[in-house]
Amino acid sequence: MKHLSALNKYFWKYRVRLFAGILFVVLSNYFAVLAPEVTGYVIGKVQQYISHKPAKQTENYSASVRILINWLQHFDFSKIVIISSIIILLLALFRGLFMFFMRQTLIVMSRHIEYDLKNEIYTHYQRLDMGFFKTHSTGDMMNRITEDVSRVRMYTGPAIMYTVNLIALITLCLVNMLRKDFDLTLVVVAPLPILAITIYIVNTIIHKKSERVQSLLSDLTTNAQESYSGIRVIKSFVQQKAMLGFFSKNSEAYRKNAVSLAKVEAIYFPSMTLLVGLSTLLTILIGSKMALANPDKVGIIVEFVIYINMLMFPVSAIGSVASMVQRASASQKRINEFLDTKPLVVNPAKEEKNIFNGSIVFKNVTFTYPHTGIRAINDLSFEVKPGEKIMILGKTGSGKSTIAQLLLRFYDPDKGSIFIGDNDIREHSLVALRTHISYVPQDVFLFSDTVESNIRFGLRDQDKNPDVRKYADYAAIDNEILSLNKGYETMVGERGVTLSGGQKQRVSIARALLKESEVMLFDDCLSAVDAKTEHRIVDNLNVFLKNKTTIIITHRILLSLKFDKIIILQDGQIIESGTHEELLAMDGYYSELYNLQLSEEKTSV
Repeated sequence: MKHLSALNKYFWKYRVRLFAGILFVVLSNYFAVLAPEVTGYVIGKVQQYISHKPAKQTENYSASVRILINWLQHFDFSKIVIISSIIILLLALFRGLFMFFMRQTLIVMSRHIEYDLKNEIYTHYQRLDMGFFKTHSTGDMMNRITEDVSRVRMYTGPAIMYTVNLIALITLCLVNMLRKDFDLTLVVVAPLPILAITIYIVNTIIHKKSERVQSLLSDLTTNAQESYSGIRVIKSFVQQKAMLGFFSKNSEAYRKNAVSLAKVEAIYFPSMTLLVGLSTLLTILIGSKMALANPDKVGIIVEFVIYINMLMFPVSAIGSVASMVQRASASQKRINEFLDTKPLVVNPAKEEKNIFNGSIVFKNVTFTYPHTGIRAINDLSFEVKPGEKIMILGKTGSGKSTIAQLLLRFYDPDKGSIFIGDNDIREHSLVALRTHISYVPQDVFLFSDTVESNIRFGLRDQDKNPDVRKYADYAAIDNEILSLNKGYETMVGERGVTLSGGQKQRVSIARALLKESEVMLFDDCLSAVDAKTEHRIVDNLNVFLKNKTTIIITHRILLSLKFDKIIILQDGQIIESGTHEELLAMDGYYSELYNLQLSEEKTSV
């Protein structure tokens, strides 16, 4: 239960709905418990009419019913029966009206809390650094914001409503029952302590099983999500049967635990009904003997039977409510653990207006990926002056892409400093930093939207209306977009599945160019395009990137683009650095790569 205390801030936020809902629950039950008293009075009146006994005293009735009885005394027997029937009908209508208000307040409140909690989780997802997403599966993250939040909503709405309803109804019924017959009441409620002990024992079992089921559901969701995303790879390698085997294994583990939980609940709920039924049986058994000894007790016995039947649903719902609370507690624990996760990359405590003049300085930077322990950058130092264009070359795993991620502050270096403008990168706000850098990632991602929307994605001021086609033309993709079924309004599908790899890369380039940022960062973004298209894009970039600080990360030399400096990386360190001519004169790695690339181009021609 301690985990659910995190929701108290939401209860306070919606306190008007909460307190109004509780009031409506009490009023609904108040009108409900008046009906058995009126019924008991009418039964007693019939008994008096048959036996020709004098009128019964009303001191054991509640104040409201006593007033009603005093008023009914002015009518004859037939009218009392008719009026009492109408009153019972009105009480039922009032009860139904307040039940409607009850659900309109408490259940609607739970929907508001669900909305706020999902937004809080989603906002926290966006606040976390890249390290978190490297170590947590998509399925688990999706499960927290869907399944876990749904179970928490069952606590903030139905569970609270049923709990208040149970407390109010039991209290009002017991007060009336004790007023009528103290001894009979004690006998009737005798099974309730057994009920409480049973609930305590079974709830502990349900809680443990619920946590296990939630954990397995995350694994199952992750497995399904990966299968959907990688369906083309699965089909191309004919691994449908193998993947079905993995899914079936996870699904079977989930099924066994879910069935185990269901079995516990299957025993739980009928046992609750049995104990309530035992109370009804005791009432009829003992009440019958009392009625035979004293016929005036018939009305009271009828009241008790009605009260016990009224208590049957809320008392039997204790198990359901307890299950809701236990499941919500297990889910909220997972949510709390997630919300307590602090991002390693945070905004500076004091954000100042920093100048982005395009200069970039890496000074003795060392970085090791925390989730793998691989040192990607080792004591790296270089400088890029405003408006300069540099190319970073290196083999796979040399640390090229890590430079891009450090520049965007997806991670912070372990040692050393990175300066953009005159300030350490940690002094810039994350929003300002990333706004002033246009980034084309190595792993292209397109959203399930139109081509135009994907290109405009990086535009912070959505009211602006730049010429999207101009930037698409720079990326050599304009003509191909126009040839699509609906042109720029064509839906690209999930992750851009309807486009080729080269088309997706060029749409990503157009998206970065449209930002018109001071710093342009390209991470191996031409790997999926042919040589002719690459030359066209590079020629366009020669024009577009004029006076912009540009870093192009690649595994092959871009001969058509003039660079102020070229850096060769190996094992996170610079092994060669200089201009194109200087590196050729060194006759090292760059010269070897250059000659190899020239020979390949001649061969292809």
